[in-house]
Amino acid sequence: MNKLTVNKAAFAAVALTALFALSACDVQKTQEGEMPKVEVTSEGGQLPAYDVETAEVEMGTETRTIEVPTAEIKSADEVRAEEAAEQ
Repeated sequence: MNKLTVNKAAFAAVALTALFALSACDVQKTQEGEMPKVEVTSEGGQLPAYDVETAEVEMGTETRTIEVPTAEIKSADEVRAEEAAEQ
């Protein structure tokens, strides 16, 4: 893989994680916002308040035994010799 492909894959993974995290939230607006009166200096103003309930995530570990396939690695010379023997 080239560097650009790896960067795109990393960006996609981060974007999907962020999308999942944001979709698991329940946001309720609890207070209206108000823009400040702006002159030479600002007066008052208030940002809206929110109650955010995030999804609960339980994490843990477990031990498993899995079979891993083995791979036989042959040199190019070995492959050519086998192909010649088959003919």
